[in-house]
Amino acid sequence: MRLRRQVAGRCQVSLREDVRVIFERDPAATNLLEVLLTYPGLHALLLHRVAHYLYRRGVPVVPRLISHLNRFLTGIEIHPGARIGRRFFIDHGMGVVIGETSEIGDDVTLYQGVTLGGTGKERGKRHPTLGNRVMVGVGAKILGAVTIGDDAKIGAGAVVLSDVPPRSTAVGVPAKVVAYREPDGSNRRVENLPDPELEMIASLRRRVEELEARTQRLEQLLREMGGYPHNGGSAPPCDDRQPSAPVNLGPTPGEDT
Repeated sequence: MRLRRQVAGRCQVSLREDVRVIFERDPAATNLLEVLLTYPGLHALLLHRVAHYLYRRGVPVVPRLISHLNRFLTGIEIHPGARIGRRFFIDHGMGVVIGETSEIGDDVTLYQGVTLGGTGKERGKRHPTLGNRVMVGVGAKILGAVTIGDDAKIGAGAVVLSDVPPRSTAVGVPAKVVAYREPDGSNRRVENLPDPELEMIASLRRRVEELEARTQRLEQLLREMGGYPHNGGSAPPCDDRQPSAPVNLGPTPGEDT
């Protein structure tokens, strides 16, 4: 009887925390009834706690059935074996996947489309570990048994394949750390945000400039040899041209000089 009261008390505390954190992190939350009835992240978390409780006690099949029902009702798939800390918040939630050996600390926030997945078929620890106060942006993928440090942020669409230090921000594919937050709250930039499209355009522009320079050198050499129309003149017939020594146009871009 005492154990039941303790369990019931912990559940009430957890539910109050879960509701309170929704009001703290989602400005769209307006009233308690709306949160209880219309927030799939809250529903998914409550169902997961039931499934996880049964999973830890070795109950077969039923935890996976609850997880399957959870996915059907909320669009959020959480394996019963995943360990989730307090004040966990999933905003919107559609498409979120949390693998079996995932570990999530306290005060973590995930947005829609986030995947905490594995990278192979090996058994044992194969899913990510998220520290406390971690934020994972829309559509980010964290794959493998990597560790995301406390207070870290993962940018939208990032693909994380290695550990991310505490108080850092990682973005890109694959994800790279681009900033650190100091304990006083200030940010320290590591590098500019990667922009693959801008880098490709810059590379093409450099190539065009190199080709234009080579073309101008070729035209100048042909004019000097009298074999290129100049000032309205016409080039001599091909049969009348005399063979000449090869013309050095300079090194080809990318070749060693």
